[in-house]
Amino acid sequence: MKTGGINMSNILDRKHAHKRLRDLYLKNQKEKHPDIPDRLRPMPPSYSDKTSNGLTKAISDFLRFNSHQVERISVTGRYIKDKPTKLMAGDVAGMVPENVGGKWIKSSMTRGSADISATIQGLSVKIEVKIGRDRQSEAQKEYQRQVESAGGLYVIATSFNQFFGWYQSKFGEGR
Repeated sequence: MKTGGINMSNILDRKHAHKRLRDLYLKNQKEKHPDIPDRLRPMPPSYSDKTSNGLTKAISDFLRFNSHQVERISVTGRYIKDKPTKLMAGDVAGMVPENVGGKWIKSSMTRGSADISATIQGLSVKIEVKIGRDRQSEAQKEYQRQVESAGGLYVIATSFNQFFGWYQSKFGEGR
């Protein structure tokens, strides 16, 4: 259904997907804290899929609320500060060491790993989050080939609505 150039079914689908996530959040809170009255429960977070972090959180929470195993994967490596080289004036405690410089250490994770790794109904599922013009690197394409050839599922999530539709097509409505 189109109205004024806007595809209304996409808007309705998006609202349904986000409502489902909010409902799952509330259900999860009731299960975790059954003694807290509804009127005192916090409102669900305002999930957004406009950023990679927002979409990753929405997907991870959705999977967790549906009792799936889920973990966020980071392959950025880590920054190691150099040892303190001199003392500088500090707070009331006195002198504190000053770190000057440092370096990035490569991650020991597999290059191209997906952003989210999950186990859903016994299946290994890898979810790569891509927002806007972001595209898969060659390492990510190779990782996808490896996952799929081993019998796992791999999906590129570009919005929560798109991920929710994929999830429903593979696993049904969920909890």
